[in-house]
Amino acid sequence: MRKISYMMGMSLDGFIEGPDRQIDWHVVDEDLHLHFNAYLASLGGFLHGRVVYELMADFWPTADQDPASSPATVEFAGIWRDKPKIVYSRTLERAEWNTTIVRDVVADEVRALKAEPGGDLSLGGADLAASFRALDLIDEYRVYVHPVVIGRGKPIFPQLDDYAPTPLRLTETKTFGNGVVLLNYSRPSPS
Repeated sequence: MRKISYMMGMSLDGFIEGPDRQIDWHVVDEDLHLHFNAYLASLGGFLHGRVVYELMADFWPTADQDPASSPATVEFAGIWRDKPKIVYSRTLERAEWNTTIVRDVVADEVRALKAEPGGDLSLGGADLAASFRALDLIDEYRVYVHPVVIGRGKPIFPQLDDYAPTPLRLTETKTFGNGVVLLNYSRPSPS
């Protein structure tokens, strides 16, 4: 069974972007980018919300054609372009780059997707992750804590309507030279 992993960078105070969608405070150097590439290359695909998909599709399909691109950027452009992607959107009319549009997060459909052969799936976007979390569909949380406090913005975990604690166990930590810390939490195995 494939896992769904919510992978996101956040500030120390829990935000993924500033109040005007700023992400210029993210500290992604070549070492961290190569780490992302190694992990993402092992996956079976990406699950994006519309906003994340549009941001990615606006840059990554041709990022490797820029002579100024770093080796990590060139590598990730190919990874993103070639991996299957599902974008969850009620408004997006068309999508390219090996992408399927799905209108709603339906628990049985996601469970069927997890049962398909292939590698694990990366979930991106706080709003989409909130929909998956409300349906108890996230297996792993890969949180990259950046060494900055931004004060306000979009939280990594939007508030849910219901109180729903999710027990987790720490499965990996890694500190990068730029001060970013990976905290990887997984759902405990059923006993």
